Amino acid sequence: MSKARVLLMSCCLLLGGWLAMHIAPIRAADTPLVRVLEVRGAINPAISDFIVRGLNEAREQSAALLVLELDTPGGLDTSMRAIVQAILASPVPVATYVGPEGARAASAGAFILYASHVAAMSPASNVGAASPVSIGIGGAGADEPATGKRAQDKPQHGGNEEGHPEKPPAQTAEAGDQDEEQGGSTMHRKVTNDAAAYIRSLAQLRGRNAEFAQKAVTQATSLSSAEALKAGAIDLVVGGIPELLREIDGREVVMANGAKLALHTADAHIERVEPGWRTKLLGLIAHPQVAVILMMIGIYGLFFELASPGAALPGVAGLICLVLGLYAFQMLPVNWAGVGLVALGAILMIAEVFVPSFGALGIGGIAAVVVGGLMLTDTGMPGYDLSLPFLGGLAVASALLVILTGTLAVRSHKRPVVTGRDDMPGRRGVVTSVKGGTIYAQIEGEQWRVRAEEPLAQGDVIKVIAADGLTLSVLRDSEAAGGPTN
Repeated sequence: MSKARVLLMSCCLLLGGWLAMHIAPIRAADTPLVRVLEVRGAINPAISDFIVRGLNEAREQSAALLVLELDTPGGLDTSMRAIVQAILASPVPVATYVGPEGARAASAGAFILYASHVAAMSPASNVGAASPVSIGIGGAGADEPATGKRAQDKPQHGGNEEGHPEKPPAQTAEAGDQDEEQGGSTMHRKVTNDAAAYIRSLAQLRGRNAEFAQKAVTQATSLSSAEALKAGAIDLVVGGIPELLREIDGREVVMANGAKLALHTADAHIERVEPGWRTKLLGLIAHPQVAVILMMIGIYGLFFELASPGAALPGVAGLICLVLGLYAFQMLPVNWAGVGLVALGAILMIAEVFVPSFGALGIGGIAAVVVGGLMLTDTGMPGYDLSLPFLGGLAVASALLVILTGTLAVRSHKRPVVTGRDDMPGRRGVVTSVKGGTIYAQIEGEQWRVRAEEPLAQGDVIKVIAADGLTLSVLRDSEAAGGPTN
């Protein structure tokens, strides 16, 4: 009877679980779903992957709206463009909310805000400063004097200039001459004009202030939330996500196919999504410094495995690190010539251990690592470019590792042989078999064929005096006649 009751209770629990999974969604089917993705920090490949996957999941769940709660200082151009393209092609409306209070949508964040169907900001937040800084070696530094002079001559927030004639940014010959005189370059102007045209096209698509959008790129102009609302750069200023959903309820937005879609968000169910372990792991490895370290560890791990076959652990760990490092490079905007130079430098330093080059290979390897690291990235983002101290430390650590490995190898070559026939002279054993002139003796636990100038009998203690191939020359050991040493 007790077994029947247990079975009945189990069936009831299973039925209840099935009903909870299938009936609850039916009850909530009439309630609009709004997914809120929390985006904090720099825009990098991990954040790009997080947002693109969030858009796909919102589409699969038939969400009424996807909200990006944004607070970013900027990020990588490639990651930003991937996010913008996903927003523009999304069948689910996207609202970007710069929040909470005190947040910012700088640089790449301004592009994302302008690309969204609804652009909202919290009080005490700001948007702008979208000037590209990835303009070649020395580009950022070359642009600083020009930016400083423009900041003195023009209003900081890019409004109407009372008493001063307006000059179209980066359009006149005078501006071009000034750019050249102050260290600008053709590449700088190309990247700046490309970014300005990109954000201007987004502003025109969404019906927002295109003039401020261009100045945010060409003059690094920033606006507070109140100023951005007054200038028509954003749609509204609200104090939080619930207020945002109430304010935009009934608003019509234009989707990618040109159709107008009315938003119904007043009584929507809000589902907040934070970056998970996958995004955090990608954010950890998708960093140039981490990628370089992983690649170096991978190369050295494989080297140790090839030098000492059978160890297994260095080879497995090295292969995993090498794959992770190459995957990180694939996600980052890197110069593959720089990656090749770093790898070549590691190989040259390893070769120094085996080839008597008197330090030439080692020095060349260190130089290749440093030069390759300098060429590797040029994002302009703090912490995303490889600095000279980091590269110098990496080169010194690699050199010390190679020197240590070489020292250990030299010491191992100088050690006396401790196994095999070359180590047999001086060893003692006992004769185990004498048959037809063939004598065998047990020496150090092994059976050896031996020969002697004097007759030997089974049980005699012998001492090895020489080795000739697989036959040992021995003498009867009168000193150890008391017993053999095996």
